[in-house]
Amino acid sequence: MYKLVIICALFFLFSCDKVDNPYPPSTELDQSIYPSTWSAYLENEWPEFSQNTNTNRNVLIEDFTGHKCIYCPAAASLAENLANSNPGRVFVAGIHSGPTGIGVFQELQAPHYTHNFTNPQGLEIGNFFGTIPGSPFVGNPWGAISRFPKNGFNTHDPSEWTSIVNEVLNGNSLKVNLQAKVNYYESTKGFYLHTEIDKLSGLSNDIAQVVYLIEDTITKPQAFPAGKDSLTYVHHHVQRACIDGRAFGRTITELDKNENGKYYLNYSYKIPTQYEPSNLHLLIFVIDKVTHEIYQVIKAKIN
Repeated sequence: MYKLVIICALFFLFSCDKVDNPYPPSTELDQSIYPSTWSAYLENEWPEFSQNTNTNRNVLIEDFTGHKCIYCPAAASLAENLANSNPGRVFVAGIHSGPTGIGVFQELQAPHYTHNFTNPQGLEIGNFFGTIPGSPFVGNPWGAISRFPKNGFNTHDPSEWTSIVNEVLNGNSLKVNLQAKVNYYESTKGFYLHTEIDKLSGLSNDIAQVVYLIEDTITKPQAFPAGKDSLTYVHHHVQRACIDGRAFGRTITELDKNENGKYYLNYSYKIPTQYEPSNLHLLIFVIDKVTHEIYQVIKAKIN
């Protein structure tokens, strides 16, 4: 009898190492992305998640920028240096938006500034934070460090980025844990993203998950001070879209909750023809729907 109890205990212990990601309704995902039958995807490729042992809170720098903004390259370099100094902990999204959406720094202008870096969700985010009454976001460059509230606002001058990044990293207040798996199919140029959200503690407001599509690098003109504009400037971490079209994410509800107490969201996305999948990645993060603070962010490669 004693041996039987031990065997049962071991069974339950090790059976919890992996967690099934519950299937969504059949209409929720674009099944045409998968090059075989949907039943084969569910049987062979639908993921399971191992126990998440992460203990670190990561940081997302949202760099509000523009290709005609002469001081924006310096801010972009600062964001890049902060990410490189904290590998796997700090991530960057370059959002081409001013405080009211498209401004003079984001506009197209022949003959050089003809590439459109903007997207509807990025403009919506910039406009939201720029038009909050009393917002200090009045022009580019500007940014948000995990939208961490400081002096009553979620966005800040680049001179404050380093200290806020260090404050969030050192505080390491982890309230949400995330995991993600991507299944990409070259024949359809589409992917499925599966995510696991684990709410840990201290959350009284609703939360939502946002997924940015990020282009790693693209070489296009950029304005610089003193007329030293570059026609071969390498733009990094360009935010191209929110993959579900929701600038402020998909609210996580009890319908997304599994019996293990964790939450599961699933997405399908076909990559626009102008992008090379190997030059893309996803930034997946969870926000507080009231305070706007980003509680956790992770990166997932597509291909």
